[in-house]
Amino acid sequence: MATGRRVSRVASLIKQEISQMLLHGIKDNRIGIGMVSVTDVDVSGDLQHAKIFVSIYGSDQVRSETMTGLWSATGYIRSELGHRIRLRRTPEIIFIEDRSLERGTEILSLLNQLSQKRQQQEIEDIADPESETEIIE
Repeated sequence: MATGRRVSRVASLIKQEISQMLLHGIKDNRIGIGMVSVTDVDVSGDLQHAKIFVSIYGSDQVRSETMTGLWSATGYIRSELGHRIRLRRTPEIIFIEDRSLERGTEILSLLNQLSQKRQQQEIEDIADPESETEIIE
């Protein structure tokens, strides 16, 4: 079992190398359609499995085509990773689409809408103080 520090170092190296491969090494047109970035890599404690979280910018069709391209290139990526990183065994790779950035953007827009509604309500309350006295009576 590898130490936590070693697992995080290997995850960082995998993230760096796969990011480089996505930019320059993979010639599959499906991967180049959407803008792909590696957001996180989760490596198991025994360094045998790696979950690679990718964020894909584009429509749903572009996302599905890009994920299909990544899944088909998994063997090539794993072998290339084995050449670039010196480990006894190259980890099994699983690509997972990461939509956390989209969810964060949606939550921020909802919070902004609530803030704007609250400000409008406060402005209306200040402009029409008689409406408050009618409600209280």
